[in-house]
Amino acid sequence: MKKWAIAAIVYLFAVIGGFNAYDVYFDNEEVPNGEAASHGSNEQHIGTVVHGHEGGEEKTGDVTPNFTYNDGKITIYLKDQNGNPVDDLEVNHEKLLHLIVVNDQLDQYYHLHPERVRAGQFEIAYELKDGAYKAFIDIKPKKLNYHVKPTAFTVGLSEETHRQNHLKADETLKKTVDGRTTEMVVSSFEAGKPVTLDFKLDESTLEPYLGAAGHVVILDEEANQYLHVHPHNENEPIFETQFDKPGTYKIWAEFKQEGKVRVFSFVIEIK
Repeated sequence: MKKWAIAAIVYLFAVIGGFNAYDVYFDNEEVPNGEAASHGSNEQHIGTVVHGHEGGEEKTGDVTPNFTYNDGKITIYLKDQNGNPVDDLEVNHEKLLHLIVVNDQLDQYYHLHPERVRAGQFEIAYELKDGAYKAFIDIKPKKLNYHVKPTAFTVGLSEETHRQNHLKADETLKKTVDGRTTEMVVSSFEAGKPVTLDFKLDESTLEPYLGAAGHVVILDEEANQYLHVHPHNENEPIFETQFDKPGTYKIWAEFKQEGKVRVFSFVIEIK
């Protein structure tokens, strides 16, 4: 073969090799954020979906509830950490959402059930007196972590401020409301141990309320620690809970008798 033919072949291979080296170099070079569509797409996907929960369950982040009260209407928005509506909730004792509202003196108590109006949004019309309050939004999302925390708000031009309350333990745990008497028997007043709250009342007139024999809500003196306790079985007004820290706690026990829901409140000291 003539020398010029051999030289042409060598030159052709050199050119092809150069293009391959160029492609490899630039394919491996780091691309600044936002300049490569494929890289940006992957980052967004990783940020919105987190896999790896057993049973096929996916977690997309904690729930952030937004609470507003305007002109006698309560509105609650439920969103995840990406701002998407949270609408996949478990029915918990016949309701998707339980709303507990108390004032700062803990002498006003409301157990409300806002209705779903659209994805992640609940509303209810309810007039509250002027004052300082805390709201507790009690839900059970199916695929997200959620912990009930207080939301402080004020109604009207109240001189009251959100301040620490000072409760005094009851001398007797027997209370009468509308002519009906209920006594609460506490198995232990020691922190860190299981506690049984056994309510003695006329069970012949007791009716199911939200699918149970009754409901109990417990707050600490600062209205920061929240417990919503249901009976250990659906037919008896006996509740099991635990107080993790010493302190003074207020307990609201709700029972339905003769078609009317009555709320019996107690204050106890845990040591």
